[in-house]
Amino acid sequence: MIQSIYDFKVKTISGDDFDLSELEGKVILVVNTASKCGFTPQYAELEELYKEFSKDGFVILGFPCNQFGGQEPATENVIQEFCQLNYGVTFPMMAKIDVNGANESPLYTYLKNKAKGILGSKSIKWNFTKFLINRDAKVIVRYAPTLKPSQLKHGIKSLLEDQ
Repeated sequence: MIQSIYDFKVKTISGDDFDLSELEGKVILVVNTASKCGFTPQYAELEELYKEFSKDGFVILGFPCNQFGGQEPATENVIQEFCQLNYGVTFPMMAKIDVNGANESPLYTYLKNKAKGILGSKSIKWNFTKFLINRDAKVIVRYAPTLKPSQLKHGIKSLLEDQ
């Protein structure tokens, strides 16, 4: 039975297995991403957050997804190269997944059940939806794609200080 985010295993963008239990005690931001989206420039602010807070126990997990307007059609290798070359991304990127529907990632099923969207909806509406998780693996909040990562600083900082 799934008790927390730590019970999930995912694939990294390079195809390796990654056990989320390795993130125990960290503040985690989970984001579904796309390279050809109007929100793609958020990669830069996400990277800034990661650089500022990773030393304090903060991690971002980027999950490429091609379910919204076909805005992530590339392979994992191309996605990884794009993120590094254009935005200097160093935070962990995961393998491409579905966040809605019959083939959705079990991790996203879990996240959507823990933090519903606007008007109580569960489905992810677009790229760059963000889930913030505290050090105790509690899903604190779901943020809309329109919320800029820089607007999360205060919340992340308070969760990092909450030992």
